[in-house]
Amino acid sequence: MSVRAGEAFDAGRAVAEVTALAAGPVPLAGPTVGEGDPETGEWRATTGEGFRIVPLWEGDGLTGVYGSDWTDAEGAAQRQLEALVAELDVRWGSHSRVAMHPALFRRQAGRPLPPLHAALLGEDCYGDLSVWGPLPGRDRWIAVSVGHSDGDAPLVMVALVSASPVVEAGEDD
Repeated sequence: MSVRAGEAFDAGRAVAEVTALAAGPVPLAGPTVGEGDPETGEWRATTGEGFRIVPLWEGDGLTGVYGSDWTDAEGAAQRQLEALVAELDVRWGSHSRVAMHPALFRRQAGRPLPPLHAALLGEDCYGDLSVWGPLPGRDRWIAVSVGHSDGDAPLVMVALVSASPVVEAGEDD
């Protein structure tokens, strides 16, 4: 669970948080570290060499949710992501798409992953990324995604900032 559990999605808040993330600090060195809320332990950020990942929204758990109710929950989360992406496209221009399945396949094969991809998968962030960058006037890339690790887990929307291009975890990295 993340610190966003139980919060309603608000596109304006999400845009403001992504914008602040883009302007905030990004460590250029160091290990990947997950940050939990000091009281609850719920995930609030993961920081690593050249990146920071934060949850923007978390849906309800999907345990016992099946059929059209499950499809409706997934569709609602996707529409929320699409609304956020549309707002960020206005701000930063058209986004590109970065698939996460190559990183998942590499992990399943026991092959090493770039730290950013390892961190995303480590937080069960399997959804494809909508990416902007480099942002005007800075060497920063921003990405957002929504997904979950299995059918019962809540859907989670995340944002990340990176000091280097966000690309698929291909064969050559």
